[in-house]
Amino acid sequence: MNTCKICNAETESFVQDIFRVTYHSCPSCEFIYKDEGDLVSEEAEFEIYETHENSIENEGYVSYLKRFLDHAVLPFKNGENKVLDFGSGPTPVLSMVMERDYGFKVDIYDLFYAPLKIYEGKTYDVVTSVEVVEHLAEPLVQFEILKNILKDDGILAIQTQFHPRDMDEFRKWHYMRDRSHIAFYTRKTMEKIAEIMELDLIYCDVVRYTTFRRK
Repeated sequence: MNTCKICNAETESFVQDIFRVTYHSCPSCEFIYKDEGDLVSEEAEFEIYETHENSIENEGYVSYLKRFLDHAVLPFKNGENKVLDFGSGPTPVLSMVMERDYGFKVDIYDLFYAPLKIYEGKTYDVVTSVEVVEHLAEPLVQFEILKNILKDDGILAIQTQFHPRDMDEFRKWHYMRDRSHIAFYTRKTMEKIAEIMELDLIYCDVVRYTTFRRK
């Protein structure tokens, strides 16, 4: 028996037929996660990240990031500008855009590319995490860290693509095919995370954006 890594309910297991990968799906909070026996190594995960070619010169990518800011950050920030971008990636384009175009003061952290835990001992008005939480083997551990570095009334803005809630669709879903993607959420999952973390869920669409506020 497997229990959900978010809400601790009993999960249902299934195998993705093409890649022969086992997943565990929670009927309570809708969280889906890859079986530990099918996780890629840290070295393989790094090799996948090395194939990413995003840059601030890529206007399409910058527009993609600005849509995230427009939906999940700018309407909710409290007027202060101290930011942590958690999981900044090979090239920290989001932090560059936030500083260049919006006047934010941004620290960055990334497991592989900016591993110094610069956030320790600090608090932030805004924490962003774009295309990161789908890589987390223990999401609540990281959510606890991010909550604890938020100032009172600070916001945590997350982008990750929500799964389709239909297992037949999930089995052929493009987002699942990235071997480094191991954790999949829906709005209901984010609502449960907010409850567990004692955060206010102030915005969540049905596609990819979530914003929490520290109470």
